[in-house]
Amino acid sequence: MSLLVLFILAAIALVIVFLILSAIRIVQQYERGVVFVLGHLIGAKGPGLFFVPPFISRMSTVDLRIVTLTVPPQEIITRDNVTIKVTAVLYFNVVDPIAAIVNVVNFNQATSQIGQTTLRNVLGQSELDELLADRNKINRELQAIIDEHTSRWGVKVTAVETKDVELPVTMQRAMAKQAEAEREKRAKVIHAQGELLASTQLAQAANIIGSQPAALQLRYLQTLTEIAVEKNSTIIFPLPMDVIEPMIKAMRRQDTAAVQGLSNNSRKEEVLS
Repeated sequence: MSLLVLFILAAIALVIVFLILSAIRIVQQYERGVVFVLGHLIGAKGPGLFFVPPFISRMSTVDLRIVTLTVPPQEIITRDNVTIKVTAVLYFNVVDPIAAIVNVVNFNQATSQIGQTTLRNVLGQSELDELLADRNKINRELQAIIDEHTSRWGVKVTAVETKDVELPVTMQRAMAKQAEAEREKRAKVIHAQGELLASTQLAQAANIIGSQPAALQLRYLQTLTEIAVEKNSTIIFPLPMDVIEPMIKAMRRQDTAAVQGLSNNSRKEEVLS
């Protein structure tokens, strides 16, 4: 009889230990346990050690850390009818574990699907130049739209980043030609501006030199000195008429004086003869 009692007591003790162990739940610091008893929501438990009624309760563990979700490549037609393939990265975390379990079947899959749909819709309403030049604005718009949908699921979207934009080869060539033409236009504008500045400076220099005749002669002499350094055998150097004319007049006066001298000498010889 005593053995039977001891066996019963041991069995009862084992059952009690099993019930206690099955009622123990341990949740990490970055997790929360959403507990249901007989189908009714009790609440979110944790972190740490706590007890739940065995056999009649169910607990779902929710991770509160930030999740990095890669949105698969999406083929999108932009507003200006350009087909592109875009890959994005979505960062989110659960802020309400109860809503993440009760309001949606699988919040990870639901967030991924809403991210893909929103990416196609937003980029489809944007032009290619806007997508390439103002990517931060589009990322903020994507985040706001996705976060509005996921807020009912207890999910907070912290950031959305478009990681890669794949363009068709023909579009890449067209953009390269456009960039080349843009650079040529800038080069021509800069060259024209340089010509304008140079002409302005030359006009001012001409006014200063023209006011002083000696300065013009010094400039010509300086130019002759620079040419002489090259050791050329023949130098063709233009001179203005206002510089040459005095020399021509002096030569004419010398020629006239020489002719008059010769005529006077011939007259003297005739008189003597």
